[in-house]
Amino acid sequence: MPTPAVARLDIAPCPVPRWLPGGHAQTLATLFSSYHKIHFVRDRVETPDGDFLDFDWSGPGLIARRSLQDMQPGQSEGLQHGAAARWMEIDDWTALGTHSGIPALILFHGLEGSSASPYAQSIAQYFRARGWIVVIPHFRGCSGTPNRLARAYHSGDSEEIDFMLASVRTRLPQVMWHAAGVSLGGNALLKYLGEQRQDAGWLTACAAISAPVDLVASGRSLGRPLLPRHLYSRVFLKTMKAKVLEKARRFPGVIDILRLEHAHTLQEFDDAYTAPMHGFRDVLDYWTQCSAKPLLGQVTVPTLVINARNDPFLPAQALPVAAECAGSILLHQPDDGGHAVFPTGNFPSHQGWLPQRLGTFFETGL
Repeated sequence: MPTPAVARLDIAPCPVPRWLPGGHAQTLATLFSSYHKIHFVRDRVETPDGDFLDFDWSGPGLIARRSLQDMQPGQSEGLQHGAAARWMEIDDWTALGTHSGIPALILFHGLEGSSASPYAQSIAQYFRARGWIVVIPHFRGCSGTPNRLARAYHSGDSEEIDFMLASVRTRLPQVMWHAAGVSLGGNALLKYLGEQRQDAGWLTACAAISAPVDLVASGRSLGRPLLPRHLYSRVFLKTMKAKVLEKARRFPGVIDILRLEHAHTLQEFDDAYTAPMHGFRDVLDYWTQCSAKPLLGQVTVPTLVINARNDPFLPAQALPVAAECAGSILLHQPDDGGHAVFPTGNFPSHQGWLPQRLGTFFETGL
């Protein structure tokens, strides 16, 4: 069957509970909704620029929580934060990759996320329970250990996505790799797919969840209204500013501390640090160059792009439409779901709908 010229559109609803009305309530449901917790085994990979990235792995045969007598000395050192229980050993790779054709998922987390984030936990648990290998690479500084360089991570770092994908493919070349990204990680993945086109064809299928594909519209949505500015920006900035101030102490004169300390929105933070540190002229240049939306027409890998129309992080009018996207893309845009939560079920709700939606797409393309 020939690939359609434009994307397909799915508007099937996410069955959000009636007692969670509106995008803000559905987004904040992540604070109390239930999900199964999962532990990982961590692998640290050195980067070409002298830094490191931490990859958290789970899969059939890989036992994360061992008894104390089975643990090697130092196996839990440096793992006080996040969901990793121990460090990877040589024998663990054999346990993970003994058979070819096993399905595997690499999941890119969102802004200030990690393998301990509720969405990462619920997705990892779902696929792990079905025999998949799951790996969650951490963007620099997000695994609980400060990265070595003055730089951090950003919404359009295709080079970093490429390195992460190449790293897991090198580790387990015989499995059937799928990729998914949440929020910032989803935008970065989509941008990479649009730029790489045929070179990303080794991926079986991909998904982007609540990706802010128009970063200008997203940044303004989070910065201007009073409620999002206090609900979300303040939470993100608390950890982001602390990390960058720690970098400023290690790299004196490199970071404009005064501007950083006076940043009260993500726009001001990105203008003071993210943009200049990562080679952009200013925040508008950064947001414009790194938005994935203009590249959606060039994606060749089968890809699910799911955004709730009431997502507080991206206005509905900024969502991609079918005519802007390649035929390899399925747009799913339910009216409800909030940002990267899609809560369902009885109180206090759960986060099981999203991983099931991903599973359906990866298995059937629908």
